[in-house]
Amino acid sequence: MEPSKAPEIFLKPYDPAMQEPRVLALWEKGGYGNPDVCVEKGVTKTDAPSYSIVLPPPNVTGTLHMGHAAMLAIQDILIRYHRMKGLRTLWLPGTDHAAIATQSVVEKELQKKEKKTRHDLGREEFLKRVEDFAQMSHDTIVGQIKAMGASVDWSREAYTLDETRSRAVQEAFKRMYDAGLIYRGNRIVNWDPKGQTTVSDDEVTYEETTGVLYTFRYSKDFPVAIATTRPETKVGDTAVAVHPNDKRYKEFIGQKFDVEFAGAKLALKIIADTAVDPEFGTGAVGVTPAHSFTDWEIAQRHELPLVQVIDEHARMTEAAGELVAGKKASEARERIVSWLKENDLLDKEEQTPMNIAKADRSGGTIEPLPKLQWWVAVDKEVQFPNGKTMTLKEWMKDVVSSGQIKIVPERFEKIYYNWIDNLRPWCISRQIWYGHRIPVWYHEPKCIPIPGRESDIEKCIPIIVSAERPECKFCAAQYHQDLDTLDTWFSSGLWTFSTLGWPEKTRDLEMYHPTDVLETGYDILFFWVARMILMTGFLLADIPFRNVYLHGLVRDEKGRKMSKSLGNIIDPLVMIQKYGADAARLSLIIGASPGNDVKLSEPRVAGYKNFANKIWNITRFVLENFDVNALSAKLNKNDEVLLEEAKNIAREVTKNIEEFRLDLAANSIYHFVWDRFAAEIIEESKPIFKADDGSPSSPSGQAAASRRYTLYSILYASLKLLHPFMPFVTEAIWRELPQKEAELLMVARWPQYNSRNV
Repeated sequence: MEPSKAPEIFLKPYDPAMQEPRVLALWEKGGYGNPDVCVEKGVTKTDAPSYSIVLPPPNVTGTLHMGHAAMLAIQDILIRYHRMKGLRTLWLPGTDHAAIATQSVVEKELQKKEKKTRHDLGREEFLKRVEDFAQMSHDTIVGQIKAMGASVDWSREAYTLDETRSRAVQEAFKRMYDAGLIYRGNRIVNWDPKGQTTVSDDEVTYEETTGVLYTFRYSKDFPVAIATTRPETKVGDTAVAVHPNDKRYKEFIGQKFDVEFAGAKLALKIIADTAVDPEFGTGAVGVTPAHSFTDWEIAQRHELPLVQVIDEHARMTEAAGELVAGKKASEARERIVSWLKENDLLDKEEQTPMNIAKADRSGGTIEPLPKLQWWVAVDKEVQFPNGKTMTLKEWMKDVVSSGQIKIVPERFEKIYYNWIDNLRPWCISRQIWYGHRIPVWYHEPKCIPIPGRESDIEKCIPIIVSAERPECKFCAAQYHQDLDTLDTWFSSGLWTFSTLGWPEKTRDLEMYHPTDVLETGYDILFFWVARMILMTGFLLADIPFRNVYLHGLVRDEKGRKMSKSLGNIIDPLVMIQKYGADAARLSLIIGASPGNDVKLSEPRVAGYKNFANKIWNITRFVLENFDVNALSAKLNKNDEVLLEEAKNIAREVTKNIEEFRLDLAANSIYHFVWDRFAAEIIEESKPIFKADDGSPSSPSGQAAASRRYTLYSILYASLKLLHPFMPFVTEAIWRELPQKEAELLMVARWPQYNSRNV
């Protein structure tokens, strides 16, 4: 009997540019990214256990980079694997409005093209411009996510600023406010003088530079010399701090001094505090409570006064004294240093390495300033919905230490605990227009009595938290909403449950929460992961996810961080266009163990394109020699051994995926297919087929039938094992198989390795 020939498509090399759009269309038509469709079509059992991941929402500010591509590849592997295992699998996509970043992009364009600011347009018109940009950017990002082969459920797509998420944000704010966790108060913030807003710690980058360490005395008779890199702030000093065990200064602790310093009158107290490093400078530091996070905390412990000498525009205030008042901070430094020299108070100047804090989006130099802002109290004891009383920080530590949440790799747990120990109150207000407006309303300062009810004005409520504008029940005055917006991390902190319909008690929330995995880069473990644990804990008394999988950074082939200045950025879309999404995905997985950075180069991606073609060629050989009658062939011992080998590979790949070692899983199936299946098993099969005399009863005919069955089974299993890693080429091949169990490979059953076939 003549062997059947492979479909004509296999006569040419694999062409991802032709095949990937076709496969995407098949997936979209099938609708299997939606777990409800999987149940309706009978590919998932009604009572199947659930498995869920919410996609960390990319910012609507531009295009995806290689870090995003790695994230998408890892999550898609987990999702496709669990879907093939028969679980009710949900991967919920969405995007983040990224308030500061998005507003900044639009403001820059507005200035560049129209020479206007947002204030020229007004709030309403400006927000319309931002929303138009966000929508356009969103559409681009969706196309890129699809191009990576991400099998998300687009029917459940969410946006951090859409109506459902806005309702969740307002509800969360009110509940936390009512519990005393959210409060308004004066504390030190990261102030961006250029962007004119507070920014969070994760929106601050550090620029390495060389500065000057100045050592001086405040006056001739001041007993202690101090060292600082910021002499312009010293006109706001209210104390000098030394370490309690520093013998050099013990006799001065507790003494008070009034000095005239660079045109400012200072009242200084010498205090002892363990925050002081005796090895830095002279071992004595000037305490400037209004312009340093550390000094603020020292001031709180010692009840020191606060004097603000730098304003929101990085200029010196009147309190700084007549020598520097009104000057830029940089000019004030020069004047004060000159004054120190003129008065013979400057002991020395030394070059020293420095990190200058910069606002990531605007490029402005961060100025620590005291501001009246909205905060989340992380150290306040509060009752959780489950009845337990503890602080948010205690909850965040407890759910990890108790094993409810597992961090992979485990070494990041120690870093996580250390970060929580040093966590300060979280500033959640931003002085920008785009984002969730703070749902707080202020009563007009002056009451307007209602005739006949004049005495009721004593009952007027000054502040009300509400999604809608409230009406005063006791006078005719109006309420006006807070002008600030919420930190983007506040809304994204609700992401695992707001996307599932909270605060409503939805079926999705009941079925898919807590989610199974939060997969993200280790660089935002604290900024996002910790906040999600915090918010879910207080609002649901639950965990947001059972596992945190942290991937490393994608670096260039020399191990350098990718950047425009180095010219070493590798664009995932360019790689997809040149080599296909499968090659791009595999290049980001093999060799990338959890938490470790991966080195990437274009030749590496090209190499995995060759592997996709190798799978294509293997299929051609198998199908050219396939006979449907071989599926009932009696296997000889040699072929039984080969099938057992394939089963062992399936066990190995399964075990590694379950243990989050996707790199090892991909490596196993890669080498089995290329080095064993293609290079050895197929080569060994050629003489077997050549010797086939066409008789089903002859030894050569039986050997050929046994081998046909074996090759088809190994190919069949290999496609399944490869599918989570290389979904496009495997799905394209699956379409052409003459015998298969499912319409699409994405819903075929994962190899069981406990029966005759794999």
